[in-house]
Amino acid sequence: MALRLVPRFKSVITRGMCTPGNLGDPGAGSGRSGGGGGSIRDAGGAFGKLEAAREEEYFHKLQRAQLKAMKQEINKEIEHHEQQAKNHQEVIERHKRRMKELEDEVKSMGKK
Repeated sequence: MALRLVPRFKSVITRGMCTPGNLGDPGAGSGRSGGGGGSIRDAGGAFGKLEAAREEEYFHKLQRAQLKAMKQEINKEIEHHEQQAKNHQEVIERHKRRMKELEDEVKSMGKK
């Protein structure tokens, strides 16, 4: 079983060995950061780096908003399930009371 996992482990190691120095800085110019990103980023320099920073900030904010929305949705689901559990517990107690009433009724019928 351990031998089966070795190829996967090896591929994870090789993927993680890429260093940012080999790719260049984002916004540093065409061909340095893995593809074109528009005329400003192709030109490189301060404007390209600024545009790359703005893009990173945009995606960071988007990810934070998505995580916040997901957290709110999960909290709503938790509240819903807690309410359902409370309702089910009330129904269980009601059924238990009814069973006790029926048992008492059966006992009282046997005494007559």
